[in-house]
Amino acid sequence: MSYEDYRRTQLADGQLYQDFVVDVAWQAGIAIAQYASKAYQFAVGESRGGYEIKHDKRFVETGNLCIETAEKARPRSGPYAPAGIMRDGHWLYVIGNYDVVYFFANKLLRMLSAAKGAEGRPRYRHYEIATSQGFLLPRADAEKYAALVLRPDASGKVSKLVGDLEELARQFHADIQVGPTQHSLFAEGMAGRVTL
Repeated sequence: MSYEDYRRTQLADGQLYQDFVVDVAWQAGIAIAQYASKAYQFAVGESRGGYEIKHDKRFVETGNLCIETAEKARPRSGPYAPAGIMRDGHWLYVIGNYDVVYFFANKLLRMLSAAKGAEGRPRYRHYEIATSQGFLLPRADAEKYAALVLRPDASGKVSKLVGDLEELARQFHADIQVGPTQHSLFAEGMAGRVTL
């Protein structure tokens, strides 16, 4: 798979997760209005309310939330740009999967990123890949430091989001071919309604 195909798949997955979080948050009494255009995202931020939403697909597997502090749109030489939690205009970082959604204050995440442990070493493990830098926040600390934790019933919530189930199934089928983790997430919610 080319990087551009990978990026498109990740973007589609992220947008679907953002919509899911918007719905789950609404049901919890929190209104989140996300911006879709690049112009608004660069000028204002991800949302009018200062929320940034990230899907951590490997959280169950690793037991850590991957908190991004710097990013690149594509693998390239040169510096990383500050990620949402490091920029003005964002105050809440929302991250999780379809079973648990954590809301963190950005200031707290900045402090945790810089926190030192024994012997002056970083408290948390930091990472760097071709398009991202950040740190790994263990589940126990995520539970401890989150301002809010929502535990939605993913299959129930996803079915409420869907207006045209057949069109969504076609989109999922295309995404499943590239990212098979999506199949297990939605198969239960659509069982008996759509054949993928």
